[in-house]
Amino acid sequence: MTPIKILFPIIILTFSIKIEAQSINERPRVIITSDGEIDDECSLVRFLLYSNDFDIEGIITSSSQYHWQGHKWAGDDWAIPYLSAYKKVYPNLLKHDKKYPSPEYLNSITLLGNVESEGEMEKITPGSELIVKVLLDDSDNRPIWLQAWGGTNTIARALKTIEEKHPEKMEAVAKKIRFYLIWEQDETYQNYIKPHWGKFNILTIISDQFIAYFYNWKQFLPKEQQQFLVGSWMKKNVLDDHGPLCALYKAHTKEDAGFETGDFRSEGDSPAFLHTIGTGLRSLESPDYGGWGGRYVKIRDNTWMDKVDEPGYIYPEGRWWTKNAWGRNRMKLEIPNDTLLTNYMKPMWQWIGPIQNDFAARADWCVKPFSEANHPPVVQLKNKLNITSKPGKKITLDAKGSTDPDGDKLNYSWWQYQEAGTYQKLLKIENSKYKKACVSIPKDAKSGETIHIICEVTDHGTPSLTRYQRVIIKIE
Repeated sequence: MTPIKILFPIIILTFSIKIEAQSINERPRVIITSDGEIDDECSLVRFLLYSNDFDIEGIITSSSQYHWQGHKWAGDDWAIPYLSAYKKVYPNLLKHDKKYPSPEYLNSITLLGNVESEGEMEKITPGSELIVKVLLDDSDNRPIWLQAWGGTNTIARALKTIEEKHPEKMEAVAKKIRFYLIWEQDETYQNYIKPHWGKFNILTIISDQFIAYFYNWKQFLPKEQQQFLVGSWMKKNVLDDHGPLCALYKAHTKEDAGFETGDFRSEGDSPAFLHTIGTGLRSLESPDYGGWGGRYVKIRDNTWMDKVDEPGYIYPEGRWWTKNAWGRNRMKLEIPNDTLLTNYMKPMWQWIGPIQNDFAARADWCVKPFSEANHPPVVQLKNKLNITSKPGKKITLDAKGSTDPDGDKLNYSWWQYQEAGTYQKLLKIENSKYKKACVSIPKDAKSGETIHIICEVTDHGTPSLTRYQRVIIKIE
């Protein structure tokens, strides 16, 4: 079975899924476009294990500057073996969450996009047409995250179709779109999307930080984070005895120079969907809040990119990609103990421990009954998530009401996310390791400044799992 031949069931299945999602939750809507590189394959395994956390509207194969038909091509239907393996573990995944989408539904939205060459966007394809159908659907106006794990050409083709056939709907469509691009892996964002859709100021994240999950992770990640990526950890927690889907995960082998069998290879595309997982960090509210998918700063208009701390650095006006992205070029210099590069990626790698433990739990869900696996805690605060305060005031923060579905004991940690707030000095948080904590607003805090406090809750299950709530204090 190839993904091209299964277009007809889309309308009925997508409609039924949407109505259910609207009535019971507000999971993010996502469409992924991927060039099928080996690290995309790794990312797809993780993505499918989190498919219960999204309303997935499309899994589209696209091309990129690195991969297209006839050039390092994984095949038009490269995703099908992963969907087949998902089908085998699906009954067990349902024991842990009934919101996992059916294999039949996922197959119906797995389609071929524009793949004939790098940046090709003239041909109307099943993948581009699915994106058009989803964007024009007036029955659901929730935001939809268009993720480019490869090039943006299939997305561009879809938008061009809308411009050509439904120009009167462009503004309404643009209001729904959110872009998360893993570099700009072809020129269609610069040559078509920006000139034709830029006037609508679509929120756009273009990531270079993803290199924290890139092939060269041993070169620059702190040792404390690398422990979750080495073969001994990966084999125990994901690769071995976790069912057919995890068995497809393409970790390193002993033949790969500089790596051990089972070592994490690369998941450069995973941050695109890690950004949308509802961990409680509120990262979807603004790219500069930070979360599992990194933290970004506004460079121009509504375009958000990686924060570069090199003095005097000027961002390029055009494409942000392998030729000029700061982190990628800094990495090539191979500077020993390059703290500037390591800190550049900290907004992403600082979460690797919780992220990998969460991955391990999902791998367990493939093979274990509910009672033998671990599930994340639910963090509830008595206080409001948005607080207005005057300088000098003392604020009580209380995580009473937080629970664990497995009845596990919970550990609490309150900490200030300094980079996310505009008040940059470090605050002292009283009783920061308890359920109830206090913070005193400094007297030198100025009106309009913000302070971000994270409530981090970790359970005592195996593996230990972490969820959060973010409190944002705005100074009067």
